[in-house]
Amino acid sequence: MNYSKINNLIGWLCALVATVTYVCTMEPTTGWWDTGEFIAAAHRMQIVHQPGAPLFLMLQNVFSNLAFGDPQRIAYWMNFGSAVSSGLTVLFLFWTITALVRKIACKHGEPFTFPGMLQVMGAGVVGALAYAFSDTFWFSAVESEVYALSSLCTAVVFWAILKWEARADEPGGNRWLVFIAYIMGLSIGIHLLNLLTIPALAGVVYFRRTPRATAGGITKALLIGCVILAVILWGVIQYLVKFAAYTDLFFVNVLGMRFGIGALFFIFSLVGGIIYGIRYSIRRAKPVLNLVLLCLGFVIFGYGSFAMVLIRAEANPSLNNSQPNDAFSFLWYLNRGQFGSEPLLKGPYFDSRLTDVKQGSNEYRKGGDRYEPAGNDDQPVYDRTTLFPRIYSNRDNHALGYRAWLNLSENERPEFADNLKFLTSYQLNHMYWRYFMWNFAGRQNDVEARFDSHTEGNWLSGIEPVDQWRLGGQNALPEAAREDPSRNTYYFLPLILGLVGLVWQARRNGKDTAIIGLLFFFTGLAIVLYLNQSPLQPRERDYAYAGSFYAFAIWIGMGVMGLSELLRRRLPSRVAVPVAVVLGLVMVPALLGTQNWDDHDRSDRYMARDMARNYLESCAPNAILFTYIDNDTYPLW
Repeated sequence: MNYSKINNLIGWLCALVATVTYVCTMEPTTGWWDTGEFIAAAHRMQIVHQPGAPLFLMLQNVFSNLAFGDPQRIAYWMNFGSAVSSGLTVLFLFWTITALVRKIACKHGEPFTFPGMLQVMGAGVVGALAYAFSDTFWFSAVESEVYALSSLCTAVVFWAILKWEARADEPGGNRWLVFIAYIMGLSIGIHLLNLLTIPALAGVVYFRRTPRATAGGITKALLIGCVILAVILWGVIQYLVKFAAYTDLFFVNVLGMRFGIGALFFIFSLVGGIIYGIRYSIRRAKPVLNLVLLCLGFVIFGYGSFAMVLIRAEANPSLNNSQPNDAFSFLWYLNRGQFGSEPLLKGPYFDSRLTDVKQGSNEYRKGGDRYEPAGNDDQPVYDRTTLFPRIYSNRDNHALGYRAWLNLSENERPEFADNLKFLTSYQLNHMYWRYFMWNFAGRQNDVEARFDSHTEGNWLSGIEPVDQWRLGGQNALPEAAREDPSRNTYYFLPLILGLVGLVWQARRNGKDTAIIGLLFFFTGLAIVLYLNQSPLQPRERDYAYAGSFYAFAIWIGMGVMGLSELLRRRLPSRVAVPVAVVLGLVMVPALLGTQNWDDHDRSDRYMARDMARNYLESCAPNAILFTYIDNDTYPLW
């Protein structure tokens, strides 16, 4: 049996099923939140909110040309771009699952039997389609948002590291690592979530290159992966631009040259240094240095998509957020200056009092013929601080939210233990595990949670005793609540099959289990720790954890293998394997598809566009219209 042809064919069939589903259910025009901004900006190559997504905008602009000049179809074709990207994500997920399962199920050199082939392909289909029909991924697949294309980058790099693992000892095998570096660089121009796969990729490299793994070696590999992540996240994305900005400051303010000359000098020096280093590594036969410099060069090359931001900002389009047309405004744009930052290692409590302001370094802006000081990067000083601050924000009504979640009275002061309590109850449970259960256990409704009602929008299993224990009175719900399209009951089946797959893989290949576990952690729980979210979030944030749910979908696919082994204890192999595959398809993809279709079908939704039109029709000619944040503004754009 030709494994490669069958694997390719079934993978593309899964991608086709997913893409057709998304095209049938995608939004015909703009939706809420950022999609209106992205559609308007992509069509005219304009500047979106910080930190930008230039590669996403350029690719969506390509899809907009399929409208052939019809302005009413531009948004449709950009949504189509997300549908195609999501379908391709399912394709690479299928290939990833089959590659991982094949390593265990097929001993090296042995031909595939029909039951063996059916098991591997069945695992890939179940896992890939489970993710395709999952709540979070389906939501982003039908609108013009960055998360669909970001998920594709995640899928490609993880598939590529498995390609490298299989070919690491072949001549030229390391080209897959260079390819991964390039995709990483490109993904910066879409969204940074893809970078969180790096620690898991480092684990693959370590296990492949090390004959005997040790705890110290694994720890070292993990630390190296985290260092590489930090180098790209801060060193490449921020400090290269910072060095370019201060070089330009010297050339303009000290040497009296034109704006941009210093930045260009830095860029050419950087490129020249990398080229020299690569040639040096070849002449001196230093393969590791050569690989590192090649990967660094391709990361920076992919990152070069941000040149679009500078070029278009200088053209001053209608949408020109922050106008980042020089080195310092571009640095501020990349650093998300307008959004501020959350403390991670040390910071105040929400009721801490400001006692002083520590003057920071100068900030510069473009003046007439030189850079001029434009304030300082001042740092507040508080009377009370704590390590690992989780309850730090005094903005808006956040203090009320903290007190509600922690059951603190109005005058009661929080302590360090409250940090940990808020981390577990809100940031981990409410803002991650709740979303995880939405995708793999079920969803009660789509009512946004309030700080005074912790159960609204909670997960729902569909099993009455469990749901009554958690939510109370589910058997007495009104008919409208029971028939609400957002009420999805999965009976724990996707969760159970995923856990079966996790156990199956852990018993047979602990190294790969650890790698998938790292992918699951860094694209999920690690994001929770990094974002350090405050209460009263304006929208649900499950889209940020799509990579984590991607990792769990791999285990769902492997659950077919575990189910097959359980059935073989009672049935012959020729019967157990097809039954396991059919059960897996019915228990997860079919269930998810039927339950989720009604609340993910946006093919007849025009409310965002119609609201924006009503806004405009209420205005007299040449009126000035003041709007309030995203949902009032982006549909108008």
